[in-house]
Amino acid sequence: MDQKCGALERAKHIKLIIFDVDGVLTDGGIYIGAEGELYKPFFCRDGLGITLAHKAGIKTAIITGRNSKQVAFRAKELHISEVFQGKLDKRTAYQELKEKLGLRDEEIGYIGDDLIDLPILLQVGLPMAVNDAVAEVRQEALLTASYPGGRGAVRELIEFILKAQGKWQALMQDFYPSASPTSGELAQ
Repeated sequence: MDQKCGALERAKHIKLIIFDVDGVLTDGGIYIGAEGELYKPFFCRDGLGITLAHKAGIKTAIITGRNSKQVAFRAKELHISEVFQGKLDKRTAYQELKEKLGLRDEEIGYIGDDLIDLPILLQVGLPMAVNDAVAEVRQEALLTASYPGGRGAVRELIEFILKAQGKWQALMQDFYPSASPTSGELAQ
């Protein structure tokens, strides 16, 4: 993961992570069936990362330029209550979300991949990008994942934040048997 100066310190203060959808929570492809139905491939490990963020007390939100039932369904499944769809200018949704939750820019992280994400990336405390983001987004990000969008980038960036905040180890206890393994590996 590409770390720029200050990303670790900024990650310690994050209380909300906002995601773009296409190219961040998905691989950016738009899959259309024979009857015009739309499919979006979401990555399960990213979903578990979002669940872990919630368990650690970090809120999540979605701001996306497109409208789709699939996004609403996935957001509900992951308990992401703050969802803004059809927002080509994401700044209004960002401001509304910030005011509603009573947060300052420095307490918010944003994960983007394309030019539409730049206005928010330039405002938040922790601007982040997926590995296959456009050059302009990667340039403005303080943290760039080693994975592409829709293939583990969200999970990687969430893990970075949780580790920076010292919350990762406590979360891992749920995945080990009741007796802690002595070798540091999962018990068989």
